[in-house]
Amino acid sequence: MTRVAGIDCGTNSIRLLVADLHPETGELVELDRRMTIVRLGQGVDQTGRLAPEALERTFAACRAYAGVIEELGAERLRFVATSASRDAENRQDFVDGVVEILGVEPEVITGDQEAAFSFTGATGELHGDDRRLVVDIGGGSTEFVVGNRHVEAARSVDIGCVRLTERHVRHDPPTAEEVAAIRADVRAALDLAAATVPIDTADTLVGLAGSVTTVAAIALGLPEYDSEKVHHSRISAAQVAEVTERLLASTHAERAAIPVIHPGRVDVIIAGALVLREIVERVGAREVVVSEHDILDGIALSVA
Repeated sequence: MTRVAGIDCGTNSIRLLVADLHPETGELVELDRRMTIVRLGQGVDQTGRLAPEALERTFAACRAYAGVIEELGAERLRFVATSASRDAENRQDFVDGVVEILGVEPEVITGDQEAAFSFTGATGELHGDDRRLVVDIGGGSTEFVVGNRHVEAARSVDIGCVRLTERHVRHDPPTAEEVAAIRADVRAALDLAAATVPIDTADTLVGLAGSVTTVAAIALGLPEYDSEKVHHSRISAAQVAEVTERLLASTHAERAAIPVIHPGRVDVIIAGALVLREIVERVGAREVVVSEHDILDGIALSVA
């Protein structure tokens, strides 16, 4: 067994997984998994640059993660950065800061690479010969991957809960016009994805990342977030629609009072839920299989 660490730095959050990895079987034994909302993508859609305060929040999380990695004695570390750092003109500032703190250069991966990592992480524990559509709804982008044991087709499109919220939402709750604008962007992005990925031909829809797991936790009526109950739960299309409508009618204070919504997602969960609902409706899925394992697990597995 090799002790490895993987870091996934996205538009909204930065996450760490430390695990023991069996290099031949690919088995991961999780030792520590944590997430920090840093909102690295703050304003990137408008300015094209990473904000100084967003960089500092991210570097503070990196310092904390460096302590965990050292304490647990991880032998190898892979740091992957996604949508926000792909889009930013000043991404070298981000790279230099990470190298100084963690000693490794963050890999600013393409959307297709992101999709492949997500698929590997999400489907490793799933059995059967059904074709799966894996959907990873992030802060700045959403990845669509179709396959079974291997990726058949993948596409990343620039719709995410942070990007869509910053682009369209000015009121609380959002107005009908703002909701329509979000839905129009999502539908256009789905058309782009469908041009290269057969999104409506899969047998099973697998949903990943914070927007999906939060919608699932609300649908399950959990009194507090419980990853074990969320992982591999099955949420019907009707439940997705019901939760989305509830969120659309809620104020920021009302959403903040829902115990399963992380404080860093309160302002962007409406857009995330809308993305999920549009996907469910577009592909005609009866349910979503929710996975807590995602790109982060794929990154850790890739160290082998």
